Amino acid sequence: MEQHDQLSTAEKYNQFVTLSPIGQVEDLTVVGARAAHLLGADGRTYIDCFAGVSVMNVGHSQDAILAAAQEQMQRLVHCGSYLYRVPVVADLAEQLARISPGRLRKSFFTNSGAEANEMALRLAKAATGKSEFIALQAGFHGRTNATLSVTGNASRRRRGTPYLPGVAFAPAPYEYRCRFCRGDCNLACADAVEDVITMQTSGDVAAMLAEPVLGEGGLIVPHPGYFRRLKQILDLHQILLVVDEVQTGFGRTGRMFGIEHYGVEPQIMTVAKAMAGGFPLGAAIAEPAIADSLRPGEHFSTFGGNPVSCAAGLATIEVLESQQLPAQAADTGSWLMDQLRELAARHESVGEVRGLGLMVALELVKDRTGKEPDAAAAIRVRAACREQGVLVGVGGLYGNVVRLQPPLIISRGELDLVLESLDAALG
Repeated sequence: MEQHDQLSTAEKYNQFVTLSPIGQVEDLTVVGARAAHLLGADGRTYIDCFAGVSVMNVGHSQDAILAAAQEQMQRLVHCGSYLYRVPVVADLAEQLARISPGRLRKSFFTNSGAEANEMALRLAKAATGKSEFIALQAGFHGRTNATLSVTGNASRRRRGTPYLPGVAFAPAPYEYRCRFCRGDCNLACADAVEDVITMQTSGDVAAMLAEPVLGEGGLIVPHPGYFRRLKQILDLHQILLVVDEVQTGFGRTGRMFGIEHYGVEPQIMTVAKAMAGGFPLGAAIAEPAIADSLRPGEHFSTFGGNPVSCAAGLATIEVLESQQLPAQAADTGSWLMDQLRELAARHESVGEVRGLGLMVALELVKDRTGKEPDAAAAIRVRAACREQGVLVGVGGLYGNVVRLQPPLIISRGELDLVLESLDAALG
């Protein structure tokens, strides 16, 4: 056996971890985390403004969540939560029914958001007897074959064809780059769904999938009236609404779930990421009649509803509610947006500041008139911020969006340092 003890973590990553689909891991080795900070192997402490891609909403290493997971670990790690009844799984399902909007009541537990969206597609087909779907351009729902089939982003879909047939795409509610309204929203993007139904489908549409804020698309926030108009169209055609809350759920947008900002009720909602304080867990939550539409043997998950993850999920809900973190995210996020708009006024490279709660983006452009995306600038900003001890994300359809999605517990003092770092990096 070869001896690899002398290799650094970076060298081991390069030699033994498949990185080709990732492209490049940031030049940072993380050895610990607490609250809104990561500890690097270089001995430096970094302010975490990406939270593991919007996962650590309650902060890193929350004592209550670690204690709940450890206690459950001592009792039971795995037995198959869909083979036998496990109390903590039932308890979490009950709490999700309590906090979920509308008539959403029954949860099917998964390990990830992509799996949750797979389940949502299965449920929609089974409940309606229909086979087609509508999704949004710029939307993202996972990297499995089925979820990529309903992902409207070419950069995520390359070299993966053929994808599932029967999917049509509606225009993204992307006001900054909208071809309909040119920056003054008239909800034409929502009205266009009517045309998608009548012109791009056979009329056999089971459901439409949409994110309350389009995360991977660049933290695109729809107009406040978008979902209400969309739901009117879908109801007229007896099409289910599936909301993907994988990134927007559990306080991220300033409400427990992002769809609550828009005053509509989905028939199916998917969640994951921040659901269990960093432990892998997801769920598809549906109205009872929809949840009960599958037949025995049509779906299963070996690790779905893992007891340790479910214990962490219960503790996460308790922390979110007891510390009022959704309200804190709304308040802090509003303040942060104001500060970023002032910062943007000093930097021509910032085309738009947008966000909801603590899901905030700066879209970088080569000039504000032409709005040509500047992906290279976003990469430079991320690297410059890291050098100053601040970790931000980069994404969007064109790779030109700087993403700020910190733990919801982050303080304004910490965000002042983030703003200073961004100011210097943009300069």
